[in-house]
Amino acid sequence: MKTGNQRKILLLDGHSLAYRAFYALPVENFTTSSGQSTNAIYGFASMLINLLAQEKPDQVIVAFDVSRKTFRSEKFPEYKANRARSPEEFRSQLSFINEILAAFNIPIIERDGYEADDLIATLAREALEHDSSAQILITTGDRDSFQLIRPGVTVLYPKKGVTDLARMDEEAVIEKYGITPAQYPDFAALRGDPSDNLPSIPGVGEKTATKWIQEYGSLSNLISHADEISGKSGEALRGALAQLSLNRELTHLVDDVPLSDALVNELVSQSWQGIDRAKALEIFSDLEIRTLRDRIEKLPQGLSSAHHGGEAEKPSESQIVVKRVSEDELAEFFADCSAHGKEVALHVAGSHRLGDAIALSADGLHVQWAEVRSQATFLNTVLSKITVAIFGHGLKSQLHGIDEQIQIDLIFDT
Repeated sequence: MKTGNQRKILLLDGHSLAYRAFYALPVENFTTSSGQSTNAIYGFASMLINLLAQEKPDQVIVAFDVSRKTFRSEKFPEYKANRARSPEEFRSQLSFINEILAAFNIPIIERDGYEADDLIATLAREALEHDSSAQILITTGDRDSFQLIRPGVTVLYPKKGVTDLARMDEEAVIEKYGITPAQYPDFAALRGDPSDNLPSIPGVGEKTATKWIQEYGSLSNLISHADEISGKSGEALRGALAQLSLNRELTHLVDDVPLSDALVNELVSQSWQGIDRAKALEIFSDLEIRTLRDRIEKLPQGLSSAHHGGEAEKPSESQIVVKRVSEDELAEFFADCSAHGKEVALHVAGSHRLGDAIALSADGLHVQWAEVRSQATFLNTVLSKITVAIFGHGLKSQLHGIDEQIQIDLIFDT
């Protein structure tokens, strides 16, 4: 329970929860008149509404997997290779879940090469470094997340369906598994994981894995004393040492996914603004989901639905509107401005790996911001699509790395 000014941040594994909802609710009972499946949508939205109403978080962030190709599959090609392609009935619902999150004003984060749990691990660490008193609630159906549990971090793990969540803290993990959260990756490496296609040790189950971790403290110490283990289980252990080390590496959640400082600050420092009620109701109406309409009435409402009967409030002279967009969307914005002769200010900064681009409208009231791959790459993309007169300060250094074939009309430079 949040106390005083303690900040509560809710981190959700979007793909894990949507997938669990899909299989928890019969798809034949959740279909629109046009044939669109909605069981994952309904289950995910229902769980989200419950969490928002019960936990009353200060910030909410949802992480998604991009694909099955990650640094783990590069190290171990068999990683998750046993999983069948997601059913079309499930995949067709993901875009609607994204629309619901947008209507709820909840940011989404995803990164190529990483899984949602890695992003959650990174954001949990960043949030606690930013505010050591923060309370982090992680909601996911992946037990590997138990390794993230520590003072200030709790996992809400679905026990049954999409509504019954177990609150897993350090004591709960010890009570259920007989090990600490820090020892969980060692336990998981020994146990193996059929769902991730990680091999187990023949003849070694959870009880033996728990016994060994309790006795030796860690997998590395167990491996160092593998010769002391007698019998068939000892032989099996010694025959699987290389795979065990790989299992341990794959079950470890990385907490240093490369994210820009601006993005991290936006995600962990800002506060959830509440839902756009009108937009959410429209989505639920289009999807013929009526039972959730009443349940969102008690949720905090953002400005876009709390004023003018659902219409977005226009900014006053002193109100600046900041909108986060994708790199491609920001590039298209500049192309549109160029086509219509609109003035716009641009600032791009960053390294060869990550950077930020900020666009400011001529009236100074509208800001668009995007995380970009690099300064030169983004500018090449923008300038290749538009014809524009450029003036500014220190442009020679800022335009370093621009392709020679791009024609630049440099009007003024200080």
